[in-house]
Amino acid sequence: MSVARPLARSLFSRRLVALSTPPAQPCHHHSFHTSPPLAVRRRPRFKNIRAADMGLVTEEKVEQFAQQNFPRFTPEEVAELSKRFSPEQITALEAGEASIDPKDLTVQGRLRVDPYILPYIEDFADIQPIVDKRPKNKAPPDPTARFMDLDEFTADLVEWADKFKTGDPTGTMKRLGDFVPEKWRHADEKNWPAGVRDKAKKDFLRYVETESSNTSSGVLTDADVLEYILERSSMTDKNRQSNSLLAPALPNKVPGVAGLYKNAIDPADEGLDDSGIYQDLKKRTGMTVRQILSLRVKVIVRRYVVNQTRLGKVRSASIMAFAGNENGWLGIGMAKSTESPLAMEKAKLLAIADMKPIPRYENRTVYGNTEGKVGATVVQLFPRPPGFGLRVPFRIFELCRAAGIRDLAAKMPRARSPMNSVKALHQALMSQKDPEKIAKGRGRKLVDVRKVYYGGAVY
Repeated sequence: MSVARPLARSLFSRRLVALSTPPAQPCHHHSFHTSPPLAVRRRPRFKNIRAADMGLVTEEKVEQFAQQNFPRFTPEEVAELSKRFSPEQITALEAGEASIDPKDLTVQGRLRVDPYILPYIEDFADIQPIVDKRPKNKAPPDPTARFMDLDEFTADLVEWADKFKTGDPTGTMKRLGDFVPEKWRHADEKNWPAGVRDKAKKDFLRYVETESSNTSSGVLTDADVLEYILERSSMTDKNRQSNSLLAPALPNKVPGVAGLYKNAIDPADEGLDDSGIYQDLKKRTGMTVRQILSLRVKVIVRRYVVNQTRLGKVRSASIMAFAGNENGWLGIGMAKSTESPLAMEKAKLLAIADMKPIPRYENRTVYGNTEGKVGATVVQLFPRPPGFGLRVPFRIFELCRAAGIRDLAAKMPRARSPMNSVKALHQALMSQKDPEKIAKGRGRKLVDVRKVYYGGAVY
């Protein structure tokens, strides 16, 4: 017996056992990013619609849907395209349209799912003024154009004049000075009064509009001559118009937005608040626009502050305003903004909304000595007899006049900070002790001795 036979048997048996063992498990590894793995299929952004729901089951329905949504170019559209594209481009467009079957678009059409998909569904058939850019319908400027010489300018003028009827000579166009009174016609325009200048400009614009409306009759008017001088091209490009670099203005009625929002103008405002500034203030105070405009509103303190940020120093305006009806009501408001007009408007509105009644003795002065303190600023108020007047600093004078106080003396023994002085005055006026409340608290009857002894004639 050979010794190699059992050795070979043992080797072959080991090989068969090794082949019958299951494959090793793959090594687990981690990605080099923190995004979690997607265990399920990502859902599409738009819901799929079955063909049965759209009625595209029969051949007739498919043909009808294809003709309605994917029509061919009409002869009118081809003629319009030929004005903008060359014959080679028109041929390429027709070949592209012929290579695509509308039935395939109807049955097999799919929405894009690539990363560069637009955030809205659009077939680019129509131009949306809000989303799309304005199309450049005019041809680019002629690079070989130059200024016309005398002969070319004469020929261009004759060609332009031949478009109008002959035998109708144009008149002399009026100037701005023809619409002012006789005594101001020989004076320089800068010396005219403001009212005369504004009225003359309105009349002149009305005259130009009237002249422009006469162009439909085919007669040469002064407006046509002015248009030729100002707008006619002086180059040898046959008056080719180019695309403007200015952004188009928004239309009066924006498509898709018109009619969705109500106008803020209230007929009860009598045209005094067409911009809608006081609409929220009307709801908060219960006053009409005419009553709001009749209040004494004024900016009393104006200062500029600087805020240091990572983008640099940001300069802002800090405004304090007051409002009063000159009959016992007073309010102050503070606002801050990077734009001074915006801060002033906001401060005035806050002052009107903050108006509160101020106690007044005999509707002219304060009830006894009172004091207000804000920071290091102290304001002391003292009542005075009738006819004394307001012998106070100018900021206190403005606020007392708005509140309806006519006889008062004031002292500021310490700091005279503008904003703190206004706040201290408002605090002093609001902290007066009302004798009527004291009498009710004590259960006593209050009698003004002066009116008893002098029979009410205390003025």
